[in-house]
This record gives sequence, C-alpha cells and structure tokens, in this order.
Amino acid sequence: MNKKFYCVLDTETANSVEQPLPYDLGFAIIDKQGKVYETYSFVIADIYCGHKDLMNTAYYAEKIPNYERDLKDGKRKLVALKTAQRIFESTLKKYNIKEIYAYNAIFDKKALNNDIRYITKSKYRWFFPYGTEIKCIMSIACDLLMCRPSYIRFCLENELLTEKGNISTTAETCYKYITKSLDFEEKHTGLEDVLIESEILAYCFRQKKKIDGTPKANCWMKVRKFRKEMNL
Repeated sequence: MNKKFYCVLDTETANSVEQPLPYDLGFAIIDKQGKVYETYSFVIADIYCGHKDLMNTAYYAEKIPNYERDLKDGKRKLVALKTAQRIFESTLKKYNIKEIYAYNAIFDKKALNNDIRYITKSKYRWFFPYGTEIKCIMSIACDLLMCRPSYIRFCLENELLTEKGNISTTAETCYKYITKSLDFEEKHTGLEDVLIESEILAYCFRQKKKIDGTPKANCWMKVRKFRKEMNL
C-alpha cells in the first residue's frame, strides 16, 4: 500500500487515574482525510469480568447495562487483553502503521502498559509494538486549532470553560468547535470517542501546517497563555 494510514485509539478505564486499568479499548484505521477503513471495539475481559469489584463501583455500575447490551448486539467484542493486543498488532502490520494517535496520549499509553503489566504480573510490560510512535491529538489541536481567537471566543460565548475558568481543551469542546454542534455530548466509550477524535485529527491535517504531535502533559497551558496574550 502506497497510501499512508494512521491508527487512532481510546480507552475507558477503571481503578484510579494514577493506576488506570482499561476495560474498553477502541481503535480505528483512517487516512489523512479522515476516511475510516476498519474499526474495533473490545471490552477487556480481564478487567470487565475479572474485577467485578472495580466495575461494580457506583460510577462504572451505571455503564454496565449499556456494555451488556452492546455485547449482546455484537456492537462490541469481549476478549482477553492479549487477544486485543494480537489483533491490534496485526492490524497495524496490515496497514504498515508506525504512528498511533490518541487524544490524551500520555494517559492512554500509560493505561494500556499498566493493564498488561497488571494482568500478566509484569511478564509482559509493553502494549505497543516496538518502533511505533505515540502521538497526541490534544497537543496537535492545542497548537493548530485552540490557539486561535475564534476558538477562544467560541468557548467564552458558549461558556465552555473549566471549573477554574480556563478555556476547555477537551475532545468534546474541540469537536463542538469544528462542527459547530453545541448539543454534542461525548459518549465516553472507546470506539465512539475514537471516531470524533479521528475527525479532529483529520481537521488538523487539513490545516496543512507542520504537525508535531509530541505528547505534552500540560498542553492546555499554551491555550491559557494565548488567551492572556490576546486579552480575551
């Protein structure tokens, strides 16, 4: 294949932010224009079934009926993490993909590595194939889309702010901006979030500007600084 393809992934996790354990992994194969070629939605059995104590906590318990319905309908597939990893690796190989994108790449990378270490008791320590690059859509969007007066004004006019009054840099807000769909609400399920994040990435590609994509822990601060400089 001469065409270049990209992988976009997202996880939903149980446990803590410091020690996240993914129970939901979604990923899609797209091209630079955002066309979707393949999608996968895996419920990770090792966590979803193997750790009912985590899944039955108040927050996650609300999600279980939806996942049960989706599994029954064939919308998602219940698999072991190692099976998900094998399919993930074979799909990357099929499309000769070396660049993997996630909206909050630092978190997703940490979560999947943490999952495989926890499940295999550190027999295996790395989820991603050797030689792949993990790039952050949020960092790209902060550089190319959010440091614009139009984005800042859009957030201010529609009260899309954090609790501390900073400009929101979430995938939901970014998607609202590029689509002007103020009623949009992020699903917070792996594949569904991947699909909107893929649209954000494709929108960034269309800007025809240099893309870095290096994951940055506090990329939102660049937006805060830009807002201050613009006196908005």
